[in-house]
Amino acid sequence: QVQLVESGGGLVQAGGSLRLSCTASGRAFSYYAMGWFRQALGKERERVAAISWGGGVTSYADSVKGRFTISIDNAKNTVYLQMSSLKPEDTAIYYCAADHTIATMSTSGYWGQGTQVTVTS
Repeated sequence: QVQLVESGGGLVQAGGSLRLSCTASGRAFSYYAMGWFRQALGKERERVAAISWGGGVTSYADSVKGRFTISIDNAKNTVYLQMSSLKPEDTAIYYCAADHTIATMSTSGYWGQGTQVTVTS
């Protein structure tokens, strides 16, 4: 069993920055790709960013390219999402996910409880 715990959400003004963290634990956790999804009120969940276990492959939604950066610390089993130039439309619950591949992450694997990010104008 794998557990994912997110932290770092909060309230920020437009143009500001936040860094989300997600730490994985569990005996079975190793060589998992990790990523961040978000779901705004009344909208479908979307993948924001994902990264391979070694960090060599990253993927970003078009809406966050150039503003968000995903990184991973394998020694700490932790993935980070540095969010800059935040916009009100970034407001959502952000979820951490982990799976064997980036491609399968949205439909299988493990999920955190979510952390709220609110961006005010």
